[in-house]
Amino acid sequence: MNGNNRANIKPGLRVRIVLKKDQPSGKLTEGIVKEILTSSATHPHGIKVRLLSGEVGRVKEIIG
Repeated sequence: MNGNNRANIKPGLRVRIVLKKDQPSGKLTEGIVKEILTSSATHPHGIKVRLLSGEVGRVKEIIG
């Protein structure tokens, strides 16, 4: 499952996101989804979420 479809992402899910500052390097940050910030059903670069840690980024991988 990829992070481009909002329907695949729920609060409490473990995901890997790319932070804005890490977009050039592609470094991924792992965490638990606190809230979904993208309102549209899909996004080509990944759905934007806030993690429990407070970090905001776009979902690249869904772990489970």
